[in-house]
Amino acid sequence: MSFNPDKQHTLKDTVSISGTGLHTGILADLTLKPASPGFGFQFQRIDLPNQPVIKADCDLVTDTSRGTTLEANGAKVSTVEHVLAALVGMRVDNCLICINGPEMPILDGSAQPFVELIEEAGIVEQDAAKIWYSIDENIYHYDEQKRVEMVVMPSMEYQITTLIDFNSPVLGTQHAQLKKMSDFQEEIAMSRTFVFLHELEMLHEHNLIKGGDVNNAIVVVDKAVTGPEMDRLKKIFKKENIEVKSEGYLNNLELRFPNEPARHKLLDIVGDLALIGYPIKGRIIANRPGHSTNVEFAKKIKQHIKKNKHTKDVPVYDPTQPPVYDLSYIEKKLPHRFPFLLVDKVIELDDSKIVGVKNVTYNEWFFQGHFPGNPVMPGVLQIEALAQCGGILAINLSGEGQYDTYFLKIDNCKFKQMVRPGDTMLLKMELAAPIRRGICEMKGTVYVGGKVATEADLVAQIVKRQ
Repeated sequence: MSFNPDKQHTLKDTVSISGTGLHTGILADLTLKPASPGFGFQFQRIDLPNQPVIKADCDLVTDTSRGTTLEANGAKVSTVEHVLAALVGMRVDNCLICINGPEMPILDGSAQPFVELIEEAGIVEQDAAKIWYSIDENIYHYDEQKRVEMVVMPSMEYQITTLIDFNSPVLGTQHAQLKKMSDFQEEIAMSRTFVFLHELEMLHEHNLIKGGDVNNAIVVVDKAVTGPEMDRLKKIFKKENIEVKSEGYLNNLELRFPNEPARHKLLDIVGDLALIGYPIKGRIIANRPGHSTNVEFAKKIKQHIKKNKHTKDVPVYDPTQPPVYDLSYIEKKLPHRFPFLLVDKVIELDDSKIVGVKNVTYNEWFFQGHFPGNPVMPGVLQIEALAQCGGILAINLSGEGQYDTYFLKIDNCKFKQMVRPGDTMLLKMELAAPIRRGICEMKGTVYVGGKVATEADLVAQIVKRQ
């Protein structure tokens, strides 16, 4: 079956896996469940009273010291990046992640066990569009102290390039690249977490890595190891035949890729940037990334999207193109006439959306009495213009015969920008739900100069003329 990247996807079945948390050493059961469109990724602590839910959101991150920790509603979950990377990498959009402990299982230190779990569950397409946010300008993030540089640039795909340089003679300078997310499973998912020997000892001294064993981390040996240190390593890994290989790694694991550490850093970026909350199209280049800078970068991208999200919905109006409906056709559909016909033409129309145009001139009749000397179009007439435009859509969907629309309710009405003479109003009405029993629910937006001027939710009744 072909995969449609412009549709949302969830799991077909519920699946579970058990494992120990890397730092807490606590055994936990993890269950992935299907979720409805628009749900996104949410964690649920089923071991706590009231089973609190924590959204996968960069604004809820409370710790990034050795993994990414989310906290909300009196609960926390840590080391969430690997399971999130697997879900994004397998192009799942909606999933409830249930856990009966404070930390995700580390398993083999990669995202591969979670990928296999998702494959076991199966992936199903949902009847909902996946709304991508295409990055339209470069967004930068610098951390001079950590010498981290990150940028996301416009691109038709979600692409990531990572570069790492720890001044380590063992690792050297490495880079990894993901050109398209469909390559994640083969090229990135198997890459395991890595730790330097000096970090390992520090973590052990601070009572962390309680769940560490010989199977879930690559240990980079960046200094000479003494006899007592080797004894401590044997204790940490619960293994007697520990030795340093000539390449500078402990003999606990064989590398799966020559640049496995760089690939794992890329894996972490995929997981941490899932916390943006929006699927993005853009090319990311990250130099020396880590969890803290990944999360700060995610926050910066999220803020940019929230600030500019409305602009991607702005209809494009080219006055040189012929309209879908001109004024003569509109007069046949609507019972309105001068001075109360407030739609000049229709430039876009399908079975769920319509875009109309109203050119506002100084000669409008309402300017004579509405703020004389300071002409401002009345807000109620902007709503009326939206209603007329929505009426054309509703009538168009009603089949043969003559119909009128009568508006029943207006909710969530907001006026954000004044409309003045010389403005061109783009009137967009979108169906919020299928028309049932003649009742039509729509979301209306007035755009002027590429910005939202007015918005409201409207409900109308369609009545056939006798």
